[in-house]
Amino acid sequence: MKITMPTIIFGEQVIECEQGENLRHVLLKAKLPLYNGIAAAIHCRGMGTCGTCAIDVEGSVSEITSVEKWRLSFPPHKSDSGLRLACQCKVLGDLKLKKHGGMWGNRTDASSRSSRNA
Repeated sequence: MKITMPTIIFGEQVIECEQGENLRHVLLKAKLPLYNGIAAAIHCRGMGTCGTCAIDVEGSVSEITSVEKWRLSFPPHKSDSGLRLACQCKVLGDLKLKKHGGMWGNRTDASSRSSRNA
């Protein structure tokens, strides 16, 4: 029986990982730009408290955790943004990811405009 590995598309990069792996670990291992600017040095190391690994996720990941729901419920994030914290997600299937600008990777006016114009 052949085991299929989920495929992750992040910008122009395509990588594979084991099903059930933590998304943050996968992206960092592949040296993909999960953190913007200074957040690369001062993030919470995967505890879910800083919110700087917020990312748009299309595809199958684990359910939102209570820590993730808490952190995404206050500024600069918005609870209805649809973003996920990579540090709290387990990869369950193929994914397409998009990182927005700004320290927290949230949808700023500038990143929303550039997304619509793409």
